[in-house]
Amino acid sequence: MEETKYSPAFETKWYKFWEENGYFKPTEKEDKENFSIVIPPPNVTGALHIGHALNGTLQDIMVRYKRMKGYNVLWVPGTDHAGIATQNMVEKDLASKGIKKEDLGREKFVEKVWEWKEKYGNRIVEQIKRLGLSCDWSRLRFTMDEQLSKAVRKVFVQLYKEGLIYKDKYIINWCPRCHTALSDLEVEYREETGKLYYIEYPFEDGSGGVIVATTRPETMFGDTAVAVNPNDERYKNIIGKNVILPIKNKAIPVIADEYVDMEFGTGVVKITPAHDPNDFEVGRRHNLPIVVAIDDYGKMTEEALHYKGLDRFECRSKLVAELESKGFIKNAAEHKHAVGTCYRCHTTIEPYVSEQWFVRTKPLAEPAIKAVEEGKTRFIPKNWEKTYFEWMYNIKDWCISRQLWWGHRIPVYKCEECGKYTVSEEEPKVCEHCGSSNLVQEEDVLDTWFSSALWPMSTLGWPEETEDLKRFYPTSLLVTGFDIIFFWVARMMMMGLHFKKDVPFRDVYIHALVRDQYGQKMSKTKGNVIDPLEVVEKYGADSLRFTLAILAAQGRDIKLSEDKIEGYKRFMNKIWNAFRYIKLNTEGQEFKEKPKKLSPASIWIKSRLAKTIKKVEGSFKEYKFNEAASAIYQFLWHEFCDYYIEMSKVHLNDEFSYSIKYTLLEVFETTLRLLHPFTPFITEELWQKLPNKTGESIMIAPYPEFKESLISEEIESSMDIVLDTIRSIRNLRSENNIPPAKKIKVYIKTANEQVQSIIVNFKNYIYALAGVENLVITDKIEEECIVQSTIYGDIYLPVEGNIDIEKEIARLEKLLKKQEKSLSFLNNKLTNQAFLEKAPKELIEEKKAELEEITTVYKKTKARIEQLKGIKR
Repeated sequence: MEETKYSPAFETKWYKFWEENGYFKPTEKEDKENFSIVIPPPNVTGALHIGHALNGTLQDIMVRYKRMKGYNVLWVPGTDHAGIATQNMVEKDLASKGIKKEDLGREKFVEKVWEWKEKYGNRIVEQIKRLGLSCDWSRLRFTMDEQLSKAVRKVFVQLYKEGLIYKDKYIINWCPRCHTALSDLEVEYREETGKLYYIEYPFEDGSGGVIVATTRPETMFGDTAVAVNPNDERYKNIIGKNVILPIKNKAIPVIADEYVDMEFGTGVVKITPAHDPNDFEVGRRHNLPIVVAIDDYGKMTEEALHYKGLDRFECRSKLVAELESKGFIKNAAEHKHAVGTCYRCHTTIEPYVSEQWFVRTKPLAEPAIKAVEEGKTRFIPKNWEKTYFEWMYNIKDWCISRQLWWGHRIPVYKCEECGKYTVSEEEPKVCEHCGSSNLVQEEDVLDTWFSSALWPMSTLGWPEETEDLKRFYPTSLLVTGFDIIFFWVARMMMMGLHFKKDVPFRDVYIHALVRDQYGQKMSKTKGNVIDPLEVVEKYGADSLRFTLAILAAQGRDIKLSEDKIEGYKRFMNKIWNAFRYIKLNTEGQEFKEKPKKLSPASIWIKSRLAKTIKKVEGSFKEYKFNEAASAIYQFLWHEFCDYYIEMSKVHLNDEFSYSIKYTLLEVFETTLRLLHPFTPFITEELWQKLPNKTGESIMIAPYPEFKESLISEEIESSMDIVLDTIRSIRNLRSENNIPPAKKIKVYIKTANEQVQSIIVNFKNYIYALAGVENLVITDKIEEECIVQSTIYGDIYLPVEGNIDIEKEIARLEKLLKKQEKSLSFLNNKLTNQAFLEKAPKELIEEKKAELEEITTVYKKTKARIEQLKGIKR
């Protein structure tokens, strides 16, 4: 029995059907043009969030579209091992059982991570499937698969031998909680209000002192100089003198360096090479010693004297108290500044000097810059190229080592005899320098993004010259968020060009953020997160997918709410009801022969469909997903359902009976194929039930093609007049509260003979769609009427028998009072200073728009009352 109301219960059935029939796999045919895409690999620890849903939906739309267009499509799925996140997850799991990773040792701990991955690691894959993403799951990849690990080792070894990977003592971002180095990109900054302490450093010769401003007094135990700007007239006479480091009573020099900002604090800064990246560079320029005052756990070292072993922040408060008691602190002022935190655990990072492995990136960045400048890879929207270039032109060497156990262990082996390195893809038996077998492998693992940078190549089989690599590299498209242009996109470009001598992808589509309805970033703390899995259960994957697509305007963040998703579920229901109407009127009949003659309505709808197909095709070429979705929505909801289905009822039993039913089926089937990339489940469910379909599944049926011959400007021009007339009559009925079932008489006054002729020829559609029983074209109207003007003429609705003027005035006046209350409430809100200061900008804009809308409606209501009072007089 056919469901009378749309319910997405069939979605999982169709996904299983597609997968079992192998529709997600590319064909072996050589005559087809290839289209390939690699999924941005979600973390193996992850759960599906709304950003994944948007990213996956946009990819799937393109993949399904290209597949239907006849391309040989490969969409490679996969997950990322997510070094820090996964290790943290497993460590927490072990800690709940009273076990530390050190209790197990490295080998056993890594085994535990693999066990965890096998048990929980593919949950996100199942969640992705629930959205309908048509990836080739037989090619599912993981960044630590043996094949991908082989690619990682090859790249490391080759870059090392080319002098592009080196080890050096350098200041890096260090997370004391995760106990690993972080790249600049893995540091998240938050604004904090701290204190700027003004501390006196006395001159060694007893002639006074200088005031130094700092936000981190605990680092002073690592100070090895005090610096001033050489152009600062205030301090020229003290350059070269020594000052005494308070508490430590150690003499350090005053140096001159242009790095010093004369406007900051007093224009005198302390230099702590071990705990500040800028100070580290100053220290190098002036050959200053490196004194480590804070260790890798964020605790004070023996350099901090009696503060040894204290946490850095605890030390700060106690040290400030001591400095104040001894008269060294001259002032302390509130100071807003950006504080770097670990992107995973949100611990405040510590700049820390340690030995790390680096990639020399400038030589790799140059070809990657050139490739985008020459158009070998293009960014959509184009403005993201600027972001890419800015980072690439100012690129720093990439710190690739991480102090973790989970990840790709660095393929470097140190000889315990001669102290030199052997760097090899396979574990060496002996040292390549002295022949000793006493080798120890580097403890560190590689940054997760190192393996991800090889993703478009390694997932296709590189470094082996596989068939997939030959056919599908470079990939056609990358869909990703702007926040990983640096982390991932740029690095894939560098690696692809260096190792494959070609870009990894032709197009990069950068999608925007999904925010809440007020434009705020979604976060658990704000409680404004939309869970895509909950939404799918409630409204269906198709409703969510279509909502995301129609809101995905290039360069604009998406403002999402459940109300919007529910609204597009109503669109699914509209499609469902259209099918039920078509089935009711065509079931049990055969439609093999094309009709010889079409009704004007059928010519019109086919013309409109042809133009919609053209619009959708053009939008796909420019990755304007929202415009493609809007065009289909407008056609299906309004032109097909609201107008054509209603017009079809006129012809169900006349000479056009066969042609109208044939056209209903033909246009609906074509529109389902047009819509399929956006809403795959409902389109498959309904397509399978149509009598005129051809093939096994809609997802491998051909995408509709634009046919110029179907366009009829003459019929469209006539129908514009007819539909405008229908809309105007419907407005008159609505404004005057006339029940839908009541048939009315209308007068039409127009001097245009062509318009008169069209209205006469098409009046059966006006009668059916506007509830009219008598339409009179005249230039003389003798009874009291309400008038509605159109660009083609004026439409008059008789008052008598249609409008109880007294009752209607009373209803409108009651409505006017409600509108006045709303206006008063909104005006008070928008003049309330507390609301304007505290409310999000987007909410204020929304309330302003609401005020404008209600003001317009209020004016219309007032005008209607005046109009009715005029008739009454």
